[in-house]
Amino acid sequence: MSSSPSPPPPPPKASRRLRSKRSGTDARVTMVEFEPEEKTVPLKRSKSSASTGSKPPKKIQRELEVPHDTPQNWDRVYNLIKDMRSMQVAPVDTLGCEREPTQTIDARTKRYQVLVSLMLSSQTKGSVRHCLLFFQLRTATDPVTSEAVDNLRHQLDGGLTLESVLAAEDKQIQDAINKVGFWRRKTEYLKKAAVMLKDKFDGDVPKDIDDLCSLPGVGPKMGFLALQAAWNQNDGIGVDVHVHRITNRLGWHKPPTTQAEQTRLNLQSWLPKELHRDINKMLVGFGQTICLPVGPKCHECKLPAEGLCPSARKVDLKKEKRRSRKSDELKREETMEEQGEQLARVEIILEGEQKVE
Repeated sequence: MSSSPSPPPPPPKASRRLRSKRSGTDARVTMVEFEPEEKTVPLKRSKSSASTGSKPPKKIQRELEVPHDTPQNWDRVYNLIKDMRSMQVAPVDTLGCEREPTQTIDARTKRYQVLVSLMLSSQTKGSVRHCLLFFQLRTATDPVTSEAVDNLRHQLDGGLTLESVLAAEDKQIQDAINKVGFWRRKTEYLKKAAVMLKDKFDGDVPKDIDDLCSLPGVGPKMGFLALQAAWNQNDGIGVDVHVHRITNRLGWHKPPTTQAEQTRLNLQSWLPKELHRDINKMLVGFGQTICLPVGPKCHECKLPAEGLCPSARKVDLKKEKRRSRKSDELKREETMEEQGEQLARVEIILEGEQKVE
């Protein structure tokens, strides 16, 4: 018998010469070897997760092993901000998740509406550019979220309830919330969360932060705020972009934090627990009216005069007044244009009625 042919030799390693230029002349040539890629073996899922198709509940860290140092003069800063907040009405004061619904509803439905409001107000992670844009537009999103919640209350059969969301078509929910950011994804989250609430939590908002964060689209900030607003349960601080930004501007974190969870754990380690619920709404309103993401109104803030804000910037009051006047003029012009359009519509309607007669 003839012997079987020997296998072909393995292909040589691919190589490529890279030539760089420096000041118009060729620099040293280097050789780069490209090894074949290793095959990746997918990790096996546990039986529990494979059978149910869902991830195990996230475990939310409750506290730091080593508490963060208490910032100097934090109580003076806190009380001055609280005083400034008492003199202004911010969007969070009238459009927040804790506002009372216009209709009479049972406690379970009210808790569910609180959760939906929070889910619609959240933003998903994106690029750095998107995050910066989000910081600039954050104060304008609260009225949009409030309108979306009202649309759900009026457009869903039976109002905004767990049962109505379960029965609603995706398009019906999308039409109601399509002005909020990422409305398609949030429609998916609302539907999946409603199914989980019905199947796993007896149709009610859970009272445990880990259970809350097991719902799609719900993170620690949303979870702690939901516990406070829905159950009057003060288990942690809800840290959003305003709380994260302002506490870093105040120098309360050493070193500065880069993630909301770091901010939350730092604050919870030294801030008295009785203030954990109030600090979110206080700083959110402060961030919406004075300590803005872009162009903070340091000339209207009491902290720089007391030497209590390391991030305070000097403001040219003349330029600020000119900018304010231009802004007021633009608002007046927009109002006059809107009024002119309304009058024009009324005239057209009246002319049409006269022609009919």
